Amino acid sequence: MLPKTHKRRWILCFFVAFLPGLHLQRIGGSTVLDSEAQFYRPVLQQRETVPTAGSYTLRDLAGRPCIKAVMGAEYIVIENKTNWYFNLDPSRVELRGKCNKDEALLSLMLPDNSASLDFTFKKDKDYFYVTKLAARLFPLPVCEGCPNKTYSGFLSNETLFRTANDQSFRCTSESLLQVSPELRIKLVPLQMQAFGVPNGQFGKENECWADFNRRAVPIIIGSVAVGLMLSFVLSFLFIRDRQRPGYERL
Repeated sequence: MLPKTHKRRWILCFFVAFLPGLHLQRIGGSTVLDSEAQFYRPVLQQRETVPTAGSYTLRDLAGRPCIKAVMGAEYIVIENKTNWYFNLDPSRVELRGKCNKDEALLSLMLPDNSASLDFTFKKDKDYFYVTKLAARLFPLPVCEGCPNKTYSGFLSNETLFRTANDQSFRCTSESLLQVSPELRIKLVPLQMQAFGVPNGQFGKENECWADFNRRAVPIIIGSVAVGLMLSFVLSFLFIRDRQRPGYERL
């Protein structure tokens, strides 16, 4: 049998080999886990800020771009009736996924599997859309003594961000999606295209309804206001002409 010291060393070597982010350090002739080498954990914030937009391109086995997405992603955690926020940092994201003929997956992962955001795309004749959105977040506790907790959820059998093939879905307005009672995902801005991205460039933009309404409503209101004003002026002129005295016959 191995002495206890050798057993400890073998256990430490096992953790270092299979748990990324840890390394060994020699202190006083003993091998210990470096206290500064910790797992990456997202930190929730009490104040909401605009997330940084990242650009993500997934390639198929032939090296051709099959999914391209530009988005800012924010996790909104509801804990004890209070909202907590975490923005996805594009510089830390590891891109994974797959591209098939009629289905594709884009997965955004943070180090140590501390957070993930998965988009499952489906192709239906002349259109494509996101049929499933799954999210997971394993943050540091929001308070001292609070338990470690994983927040996760998903939406399935959906028709999200639907657009025609060879075109891109674009939305500068907020897209807020509730994946569970305790977790929401906010995407802003958002532009994506799947099942082929020629030359790695987005195709014709398909505007979301929120952007269309934001742009069209002021125009409609302005047109109605101008129409009402013209109606008022014409009515005033008509009434004035009717009240003008005519000539008397001699």
